[in-house]
Amino acid sequence: MPGAPIKIEDDSKSLRFLYKNPIGRVFLKVLYAPWVSKVAGSFLSSSASRFIIKSFIKKNSIDMTQYEDVEYHDFNEFFTRRIRPELRPIDMVANKFISPCDGLLSSYRINQNTVIPAKQSRYTIADLIGDKEEAKKFEDGVCLVFRLCVNHYHRYFFFDDATISEPKFIKGKLHTVRPIALETDNVFTTNSREVTYLNTANFGFAAQIEVGAMLVGKIANNKYDRPVKRGEEKGKFLYGGSTVILLLTKDAVQLDNSYFENTNNGYEVPVIMGETLGYK
Repeated sequence: MPGAPIKIEDDSKSLRFLYKNPIGRVFLKVLYAPWVSKVAGSFLSSSASRFIIKSFIKKNSIDMTQYEDVEYHDFNEFFTRRIRPELRPIDMVANKFISPCDGLLSSYRINQNTVIPAKQSRYTIADLIGDKEEAKKFEDGVCLVFRLCVNHYHRYFFFDDATISEPKFIKGKLHTVRPIALETDNVFTTNSREVTYLNTANFGFAAQIEVGAMLVGKIANNKYDRPVKRGEEKGKFLYGGSTVILLLTKDAVQLDNSYFENTNNGYEVPVIMGETLGYK
């Protein structure tokens, strides 16, 4: 079962300065530039970054007994650590719709071609996936946004058996995906992201989108030239909080209305990879 809803909290003073202060916005333009994330990513993938790991674990209260007991050679290797498989069982019942990752879930009904959050910038599906024709397929469907924080498990998976398209990378900026950025910028349609279309066995046509975020060095998707299976790993995010978005067509899945009510009231729902969220 998903966890108890969590009220979206005000962001840190530093983020409020960057996004709400005119001087901060000048610094922000530098921070979200892709080259900054590339430099940071190079350092975090080097052995010189190993010293950060211990303090990061302590600061974010990460229970390392949940993860495989291996030696990490750099910070990004640690950040993409694998959880013990018995802690993420996959519900394999065909008509059950499962979470593709750990994260904080926000749920939206697509109003024709548009997602209209209560307190955030609205955006169109066409802008999100960069394709007006494909966007039409999701009219009046559902948009599920899974926000990953730095303490989450940063690998993500396929939610059903499917044949998949070649992923399409859309180049963009790298804002944070914290709520304060979503209030002022169309983050999901301006950040770098990768779109994969899925013809699923049980939930029809869908799209799975990975969105990069500030100081994420890379969206690292696996390569597949064959159909994929429910619970099979799709890829991983390197350092930073980031986001997985699922687009589902009209009536593809039955979700409890509480998901949408929580989102509308400013709450996110904690979920873990592999657990049941809804039904066919």
